[in-house]
Amino acid sequence: MSSASDRAEEKPAAPGWMVQHPMYQHMRSLEVGDEAQVHAAFLVYMDLAEVRQWKDVSGVKCPELQVVLLEGREKDGAPIQTVLPLPVHRSLSHKSIRLALDRGAPVLLCAVASDSTLVYQRMTDGLVTPDPPVGPIQDLGRRQHRKRRQQH
Repeated sequence: MSSASDRAEEKPAAPGWMVQHPMYQHMRSLEVGDEAQVHAAFLVYMDLAEVRQWKDVSGVKCPELQVVLLEGREKDGAPIQTVLPLPVHRSLSHKSIRLALDRGAPVLLCAVASDSTLVYQRMTDGLVTPDPPVGPIQDLGRRQHRKRRQQH
Protein backbone atom coordinates (compact mmCIF):
# COMPACT_ATOMS: atom_id res chain seq x y z
CA MET A 1 0.00 0.00 0.00
CA SER A 2 1.41 3.40 -0.92
CA SER A 3 1.53 6.29 1.49
CA ALA A 4 -0.04 9.70 0.86
CA SER A 5 3.39 11.20 0.18
CA ASP A 6 4.10 8.51 -2.43
CA ARG A 7 0.81 9.24 -4.16
CA ALA A 8 1.56 12.97 -4.17
CA GLU A 9 4.77 12.30 -6.08
CA GLU A 10 3.23 9.95 -8.63
CA LYS A 11 2.36 11.47 -11.96
CA PRO A 12 -0.66 10.32 -13.91
CA ALA A 13 0.07 8.10 -16.90
CA ALA A 14 0.49 10.25 -19.99
CA PRO A 15 -2.50 9.96 -22.33
CA GLY A 16 -1.90 8.36 -25.73
CA TRP A 17 -2.00 11.63 -27.65
CA MET A 18 0.70 13.06 -25.37
CA VAL A 19 3.21 10.25 -25.85
CA GLN A 20 2.67 10.50 -29.61
CA HIS A 21 3.31 14.25 -29.68
CA PRO A 22 6.63 15.06 -31.43
CA MET A 23 7.75 17.45 -28.67
CA TYR A 24 7.04 14.88 -25.94
CA GLN A 25 9.04 12.30 -27.88
CA HIS A 26 11.88 14.83 -28.33
CA MET A 27 11.91 15.59 -24.58
CA ARG A 28 12.03 11.88 -23.74
CA SER A 29 14.92 11.42 -26.18
CA LEU A 30 16.96 13.94 -24.15
CA GLU A 31 17.22 11.19 -21.49
CA VAL A 32 17.18 13.29 -18.33
CA GLY A 33 16.11 10.25 -16.29
CA ASP A 34 13.11 11.87 -14.61
CA GLU A 35 9.78 11.04 -16.26
CA ALA A 36 7.87 13.35 -13.90
CA GLN A 37 10.06 16.29 -14.97
CA VAL A 38 9.63 15.41 -18.67
CA HIS A 39 5.86 15.28 -18.12
CA ALA A 40 5.97 18.67 -16.35
CA ALA A 41 8.13 20.14 -19.13
CA PHE A 42 5.63 18.99 -21.74
CA LEU A 43 2.68 20.52 -19.87
CA VAL A 44 4.57 23.82 -19.66
CA TYR A 45 5.49 23.55 -23.36
CA MET A 46 1.80 23.17 -24.26
CA ASP A 47 0.90 26.19 -22.11
CA LEU A 48 3.62 28.37 -23.64
CA ALA A 49 3.20 27.28 -27.27
CA GLU A 50 -0.56 26.73 -27.49
CA VAL A 51 -2.13 28.95 -24.82
CA ARG A 52 0.29 31.86 -24.43
CA GLN A 53 1.36 31.74 -28.09
CA TRP A 54 5.10 31.98 -27.39
CA LYS A 55 7.34 31.73 -30.45
CA ASP A 56 10.18 29.29 -31.15
CA VAL A 57 9.56 27.16 -28.04
CA SER A 58 11.95 24.22 -27.83
CA GLY A 59 13.09 21.69 -25.25
CA VAL A 60 16.79 21.48 -24.37
CA LYS A 61 18.67 19.24 -21.98
CA CYS A 62 20.46 20.80 -19.02
CA PRO A 63 23.03 18.10 -18.17
CA GLU A 64 24.10 19.79 -14.92
CA LEU A 65 20.56 19.67 -13.50
CA GLN A 66 19.38 16.58 -15.43
CA VAL A 67 16.21 18.41 -16.51
CA VAL A 68 14.51 19.50 -19.70
CA LEU A 69 14.53 23.28 -19.98
CA LEU A 70 12.33 25.19 -22.37
CA GLU A 71 13.56 28.12 -24.41
CA GLY A 72 11.34 30.49 -26.30
CA ARG A 73 10.22 34.04 -26.98
CA GLU A 74 7.08 35.68 -25.61
CA LYS A 75 6.57 37.30 -29.04
CA ASP A 76 8.45 37.77 -32.29
CA GLY A 77 11.62 39.77 -31.77
CA ALA A 78 11.59 39.39 -27.97
CA PRO A 79 14.68 38.00 -26.27
CA ILE A 80 14.91 34.26 -25.62
CA GLN A 81 13.84 33.20 -22.15
CA THR A 82 14.58 29.98 -20.33
CA VAL A 83 11.81 28.19 -18.44
CA LEU A 84 12.67 25.64 -15.75
CA PRO A 85 9.62 23.35 -15.34
CA LEU A 86 9.58 21.36 -12.10
CA PRO A 87 7.00 19.10 -10.50
CA VAL A 88 6.03 20.59 -7.12
CA HIS A 89 7.43 17.60 -5.22
CA ARG A 90 10.95 18.17 -6.57
CA SER A 91 13.19 20.39 -4.47
CA LEU A 92 15.39 23.14 -5.85
CA SER A 93 18.72 24.12 -4.33
CA HIS A 94 20.57 27.41 -4.52
CA LYS A 95 23.14 25.66 -6.69
CA SER A 96 20.38 24.56 -9.12
CA ILE A 97 19.05 28.10 -9.36
CA ARG A 98 22.58 29.41 -9.94
CA LEU A 99 23.16 26.88 -12.75
CA ALA A 100 19.92 27.93 -14.44
CA LEU A 101 20.72 31.64 -14.11
CA ASP A 102 24.27 31.17 -15.40
CA ARG A 103 22.89 30.11 -18.80
CA GLY A 104 22.57 33.81 -19.63
CA ALA A 105 18.90 34.12 -20.57
CA PRO A 106 16.20 35.38 -18.19
CA VAL A 107 14.75 32.42 -16.26
CA LEU A 108 11.19 31.57 -15.32
CA LEU A 109 10.62 28.80 -12.80
CA CYS A 110 7.36 26.97 -13.44
CA ALA A 111 6.02 24.80 -10.63
CA VAL A 112 3.72 22.09 -12.00
CA ALA A 113 1.14 20.68 -9.57
CA SER A 114 -0.29 17.15 -9.83
CA ASP A 115 -3.57 18.64 -11.15
CA SER A 116 -1.57 20.37 -13.96
CA THR A 117 -1.82 23.81 -12.35
CA LEU A 118 1.14 25.92 -13.48
CA VAL A 119 2.67 28.70 -11.40
CA TYR A 120 5.37 30.85 -12.99
CA GLN A 121 7.96 32.79 -10.98
CA ARG A 122 10.61 35.00 -12.54
CA MET A 123 14.06 34.35 -11.13
CA THR A 124 16.71 37.04 -11.08
CA ASP A 125 20.39 37.25 -10.36
CA GLY A 126 20.38 39.33 -7.16
CA LEU A 127 17.67 41.47 -5.63
CA VAL A 128 15.27 43.45 -7.78
CA THR A 129 13.41 46.53 -6.58
CA PRO A 130 9.68 45.92 -7.09
CA ASP A 131 7.65 48.19 -9.33
CA PRO A 132 5.57 50.73 -7.41
CA PRO A 133 1.89 49.85 -6.99
CA VAL A 134 -0.45 50.99 -9.73
CA GLY A 135 -3.38 53.26 -8.91
CA PRO A 136 -4.17 55.70 -6.14
CA ILE A 137 -2.73 54.84 -2.75
CA GLN A 138 -4.30 56.13 0.44
CA ASP A 139 -2.36 56.34 3.66
CA LEU A 140 -4.96 55.75 6.35
CA GLY A 141 -2.47 56.41 9.10
CA ARG A 142 -1.95 54.39 12.25
CA ARG A 143 -4.91 55.86 14.13
CA GLN A 144 -7.49 54.88 11.49
CA HIS A 145 -5.89 51.45 11.18
CA ARG A 146 -6.24 50.89 14.91
CA LYS A 147 -9.89 51.97 14.86
CA ARG A 148 -10.63 49.59 12.01
CA ARG A 149 -8.92 46.70 13.82
CA GLN A 150 -11.02 47.37 16.96
CA GLN A 151 -14.25 47.26 14.90
CA HIS A 152 -13.55 43.68 13.77
